[in-house]
Amino acid sequence: MAPTSETLTAARILEVTEEVLRRHGPAKATVVDVARALGVSHGSVYRHFRTKAALREAVTERWLDRTSASLSGIAAEGGRDPEARLRDWFTALFTAKRHKAGDDPELFATYMVLIGENSAVVDRHIADLTIQLTGIVQDGVERGVFASAAPATTARALFDATGRFHDPCYARDWEQPGIDAEFEAVVELVVRGLRA
Repeated sequence: MAPTSETLTAARILEVTEEVLRRHGPAKATVVDVARALGVSHGSVYRHFRTKAALREAVTERWLDRTSASLSGIAAEGGRDPEARLRDWFTALFTAKRHKAGDDPELFATYMVLIGENSAVVDRHIADLTIQLTGIVQDGVERGVFASAAPATTARALFDATGRFHDPCYARDWEQPGIDAEFEAVVELVVRGLRA
């Protein structure tokens, strides 16, 4: 039985929108396609998302939030050694981005288009990741493990320095031979530079 507008949730709409985007791509996918896949009128979708742009932005944010959520647990592990947490955090970020690009290339390509349309969503995502990194750096400074006069600035520099391993524009590099060794070398370099 198809859901009615009373039982239709924003989360369900976003799930189906991902399927529709995967099938049709961002240029051809419409709100009518999403509504049809849900078995509801397009007006039911518009009750949750006022415009097609709002729907696309929500899908993009949901996609990026999955990465943030997986990393936040590592960032919050205050009892662990900050250096180990920093390494684990960057490894988890690289792994998550590689999986997004490699496991579902059609949807990844779609998200690359959507990310280009929703720079505010991307900016919030990067800010969230930088806040997580700042917490790890700050913890390291407080424990005497890291040296940094400005942990937030240091965190952003770390994020930028490792961009090749998480910025989607480098996705083609992520499956190249030797990329894991290159990743380890960069992480080792930034960690060594942080040590007190």
